[in-house]
Amino acid sequence: MDFFEAQARAKKHTTRLVALFSLAILGTVFGTYFATVYALRETHEYHPRRTRPGHYEFSSAPQGPVPSWWQPQLLLGVSMATLAVVGIASLWKWNEFSAGGSAVAESVGGRRVDPHTTDTHERRLLNVVEEMAIASGVPVPAVYIMDEEPAINAFAAGLTTSDAVVAVTRGTLEKLSRDELQGVVGHEFSHILNGDMRLNLRLTALVFGILVIGLLGRGLLSSLRYTRPRSSGNNKNHVGVLAAIALIGLALMAIGYIGYFFGRLIQAAVSRQREYLADASAVQFTRNPGGLTGALKKIGGFALGSSIQSNKSAALGHFFFAQGFRSHFGGLWATHPPLDERIRAIDPRFDGQMFAAPEVVDVSRESFATAGFAPTPPTLRAAPPPLPPSTPPVTSAHGSPSLAPASLAALSEEHIANAQLLLDSTPPRLRAATQSTSDAQALLFALLLDDDSVTRQQQRNLVAARAGGDALRALDDLIPSLRDLRPEHRLPLLQLALPALRQLPPTALAPFLDTLDDLVHADTQVSVFEFTLQKLLVRTLALGRTPSSVVVQYHSFHAVAPEISIVFSSLAHLSASAHTLSAAQTFAAGSSQLKLVESRLTLLPPAACDLAALDAALDKLAGASFPIRQRTVTAAAHLIGADGQTLIAEAELLRAIAATLDVPLPR
Repeated sequence: MDFFEAQARAKKHTTRLVALFSLAILGTVFGTYFATVYALRETHEYHPRRTRPGHYEFSSAPQGPVPSWWQPQLLLGVSMATLAVVGIASLWKWNEFSAGGSAVAESVGGRRVDPHTTDTHERRLLNVVEEMAIASGVPVPAVYIMDEEPAINAFAAGLTTSDAVVAVTRGTLEKLSRDELQGVVGHEFSHILNGDMRLNLRLTALVFGILVIGLLGRGLLSSLRYTRPRSSGNNKNHVGVLAAIALIGLALMAIGYIGYFFGRLIQAAVSRQREYLADASAVQFTRNPGGLTGALKKIGGFALGSSIQSNKSAALGHFFFAQGFRSHFGGLWATHPPLDERIRAIDPRFDGQMFAAPEVVDVSRESFATAGFAPTPPTLRAAPPPLPPSTPPVTSAHGSPSLAPASLAALSEEHIANAQLLLDSTPPRLRAATQSTSDAQALLFALLLDDDSVTRQQQRNLVAARAGGDALRALDDLIPSLRDLRPEHRLPLLQLALPALRQLPPTALAPFLDTLDDLVHADTQVSVFEFTLQKLLVRTLALGRTPSSVVVQYHSFHAVAPEISIVFSSLAHLSASAHTLSAAQTFAAGSSQLKLVESRLTLLPPAACDLAALDAALDKLAGASFPIRQRTVTAAAHLIGADGQTLIAEAELLRAIAATLDVPLPR
């Protein structure tokens, strides 16, 4: 199977389905318009006439021509009203998810995994998630377990990569091997990297907005139960008005529910295509088709399969790894393709045989682990080979000779293997420090210590004064391990520390960030690594706390061309300082990737694209649409890889750019 072709096919189908969704909303608008015109035509003979202030009588005498079917002003009014109802309802639904991935996971009973857990299954899950996050260049997501769910399932939730979470059921931990678990986690990371989480939330909100039209119609009909016809001579006229209201209510209810039906139909079709994409991506990531197909076969073999017991999760059915709830209308609303189709898409030779469960387990009384059917702990991996000795200065950020643009385009098996190597070769004491809030703060303080002894002592005094003696002792305890730290380990340590740092309350976060800023400026200079650490940390924590604050302000490359020039110029001058190519040549390699604005991009002098200018440019670019941000990062990757070699400083600065723009960048 060509997994790259499968990815492209799934994305193409998704685009078509989203276009159909737009047509469904347009159909709702025109349906409401024609229903309104029909009601006006049917009731045009009943006209209210004012007899005295606050009193009206109805006349059945026709007044004026029958309303035309084509009324542009009415169409405009109905369109605005319909879109306003759909928009307001959709925004209300969207607001429910604005608290981020953790709120979603906790709303369905998820329990956050303690980083210090000694449970072997939970420890294995954390390791797999950390490997995938380091490989894909995104902040390590929080990990949740749905303890009351014995079936095999998982989901990813969040609005951005900074607030994303990965949640798995207890059955997933107990029934899957490490390879199978890695396949499931890889599938969920595909949803994170491909923006499926946000797409799913948008579609859910829009479907709800259409449903509200039907609910309004039902509300109008319900209100008529409390209205009685008058006994006066105008009874006929009054009945006619009530009939018109009933007609409009019926029309709105029919349009709303029909629109909801087709909206759910299209939403399910979009979800199924994204599942195919996620499966193909997971296999591309791991290069182990057997891991993913093994998990799918176990779902098909166990009686519970992937069924979710909690009704609280029903709204998230399209988020899950496999079909979590019974679908209606003969599978038309199914959010996932059939298991055999998913397996056969990965393995065309699949014979239709699912996993054979050894025995029936009474899941209401015992777990698969207590019944003895949980997979045995994976065999310990052999110690990884040591990293090659450091070589100045043209070494990639991951220990290989170069960081080629092609390798930055998508997560691959090489990235995951490299992430495993980085994690396994990280000093254990430093890795352990990422697991608690206090030690994680001390770790970042330690990463900023200067080589100059005088400056270092000033920084230690600063830590003692700002964070206290305990923080200074924790910092000093980490210093011996820092001697064995390679430059390429620094940013992965920051990624690992982010889940713990997210737990800092606002009252503690501000002093922590202020202390970091003072440590950075202790020598009156800011290095590329210091800039990267601060930018990545501040941006990630900000998005993690208020993911809904992301607002797209720029939809055109031309609107942000000056800022792109600053970004490319900063990278070009940094690259030219150690490579054979000139700044102009590397700048051209990047700008040539953006044909729409290539002629407007200008190489700036170093003073005009220093770190302060870069900081402001990135803040503005963060408000651009995702395609603009994604193509800018890809072009920047081409720029620094123009000569086939990558400085660690270049790779670090590129990661700061990618993190600020919320674009995943495989390591």
